[in-house]
Amino acid sequence: MAYSAAILARAKARLAAAREQNAQDDAARIGAIYERLPRLRQIDLELQKTAAKVCAAAFRAGEDPSETIRQLKDENLRLQQERDWILESEGVAPDDLEQTAVCPRCGGSGYLGARMCECLAELCRQEQKKELSSLLGAGRESFERFRLDYYPAEYDPDLGTSPREIMKKVYERAVRYAQSFAPGARSLLFSGATGLGKTFLSACIARTVADRGYSVCYVSAEALFADFEQQKFRPREGEDVTRKYLACDLLILDDLGTEMTTQFTIAALYQVVNTRLMESRATIVSTNLPVGELDRRYSAQIASRLLGAYTLYKFSGKDIRMLQKSMARPTEDMNR
Repeated sequence: MAYSAAILARAKARLAAAREQNAQDDAARIGAIYERLPRLRQIDLELQKTAAKVCAAAFRAGEDPSETIRQLKDENLRLQQERDWILESEGVAPDDLEQTAVCPRCGGSGYLGARMCECLAELCRQEQKKELSSLLGAGRESFERFRLDYYPAEYDPDLGTSPREIMKKVYERAVRYAQSFAPGARSLLFSGATGLGKTFLSACIARTVADRGYSVCYVSAEALFADFEQQKFRPREGEDVTRKYLACDLLILDDLGTEMTTQFTIAALYQVVNTRLMESRATIVSTNLPVGELDRRYSAQIASRLLGAYTLYKFSGKDIRMLQKSMARPTEDMNR
């Protein structure tokens, strides 16, 4: 999973803190046993010296080390037998005197060779969920809260069906997409007027995909272009604030079209869209712009990629915010 540098750094810091705490706990546990059983400490210190004594005897010039090594082995066996007797008589398990690893698979390093261990991956997932929560709010964006009754059930001749039927299909497809997401999944284009639930469903997908362990970047178009501008004109040494947008498993770009469109933003958008398509990384773009406006606002190259390589989800209905206000219903149930 291609987590951002910030998320990975926070996860590694938590793992390092866990290792330190684990080492302190081990030292306290072992120290307490040795304080209660000082003879056990002496034995363990003597046993630790055995290897050094054997090496010294083996390399001592002009002497046959065989007898010395035999004596050391006998002494080692005697000490080990005494140690076992103390442990048994005092009810101390041998493992109580061992250093423990914060993770039995990787030893607490966070990696198995070049592959990230599950312990570090889980910390990354937790940090990503925290980051998404700070961006999306207190966690109310869930598929269970999506309400179809906000969408008109009356037949619309221009649509050939009702907005509610259209949104029912959009909702079902979004749920399937999130629950079956895997690297290389198709990209989506959410298109429709403001207040029809594009941001809400995008957030639901983000949370579900992140909960399943994939790296997700959720960002508004304005914020993304601001990061690209900073990286180009005011870069920070050793930091690339745009890399996460190109490397994450799923990028969700919200509110495309609300930013001030310039040649720079067009170039940045092309880089994001084209790079992620070339590398088979999924992207969800939501926009209030009519589909026909995309090439006029950005470029034919960008529009052809969004309309040709992305799966279009067309949102239909009336502004839910206005409906919700007029109905005076609690805001926490609003599909925004």
